[in-house]
Amino acid sequence: MTRPVRIALDAMGGDHGPAVAVPGAAIAAGRHPDAEFILFGDRAVLDPLVSEQPRLEPVARIVHTDVAVSMDAKPSQALRHGRRRSSMWLAIEAVKQGTADLAVSAGNTGALMVMAKLCLKTMAGIDRPAIAAVWPTLRGESIVLDLGASIGADAHQLVDMAVMGAAMARIVFDLERPTVGLLNVGVEEIKGVEEVREAGRILRELDLRDFEYHGFVEGDDIGKGTVDVVVTEGFAGNIALKTAEGTARQLAAYLRSAMSRTLRARLGYLLARGALRMVWEKVDPRKVNGGLFLGLNGVVVKSHGGADAEGFASAIDLGYDVARHELVARIGKSLARSEIRMHSAAAGEVVS
Repeated sequence: MTRPVRIALDAMGGDHGPAVAVPGAAIAAGRHPDAEFILFGDRAVLDPLVSEQPRLEPVARIVHTDVAVSMDAKPSQALRHGRRRSSMWLAIEAVKQGTADLAVSAGNTGALMVMAKLCLKTMAGIDRPAIAAVWPTLRGESIVLDLGASIGADAHQLVDMAVMGAAMARIVFDLERPTVGLLNVGVEEIKGVEEVREAGRILRELDLRDFEYHGFVEGDDIGKGTVDVVVTEGFAGNIALKTAEGTARQLAAYLRSAMSRTLRARLGYLLARGALRMVWEKVDPRKVNGGLFLGLNGVVVKSHGGADAEGFASAIDLGYDVARHELVARIGKSLARSEIRMHSAAAGEVVS
């Protein structure tokens, strides 16, 4: 893609709405000089905020709507009241119509997924989308999916997620052949539920050229960075995500308490704050904010609802990268290759 990357923003979504979306877009505009922004929302609110951002104002235009999807709305309710007119729907529709290359929203996750699936449709051969996110690890970063788009998955859906996650890893991490693992209760092939064992068998037999199948991984392997892509169904993936977020907050609270307890501890903090800052930068959720909806005919990124401007900008960064490198087209090609190999394997043929 050589032309500017056009980014549609649901500027009214999230816990803080335009107060975060606009400065977040300004940060992203500074990082990506070739980006253009379409902000969907209340013009009376957005105009003064955009005018305060000299990096954003020249590359942004506002499309007015006074309808926003609330954070506590049920997906069905959001569709009834927000379809066609809400800032969330209009941002997604811009991707469908080709006036934007990606959409970013910090709004209601359930509503965003339902609207995105209804508006953009799933890719050929994909039953359901998956939410993928970048996860900090001891080795750097990994991609984990599904983080809660849907509950449960059969073997072929897990295989599709492996293909999609690997395509994302090749772009985000610049890897020629990323490693992929299936999250399981043990690394032995006899362990786990039937769907996971069957998915493992299929991936071993396919031996796809787009990625290397590592085998089963356990929960602690996520943080270790044992593989570049961790695949699981949405129930387990969402629990893993929320557990990691909660553990990070718990450890931060412990550290703050310990560092302020005595004068010696406070002095120790002053001596160690450079190292502590480096640690925080590695686990700072703002740096890895953004869940990518994989399996749709378009790029949609979900920012955390409570993200600040830096976090929202990180979600835009993720969408920019995958749109610039045409992730959807790459996933389509990878899925087609995996389907050919699966059909050939079922027919007893040999495919190089």
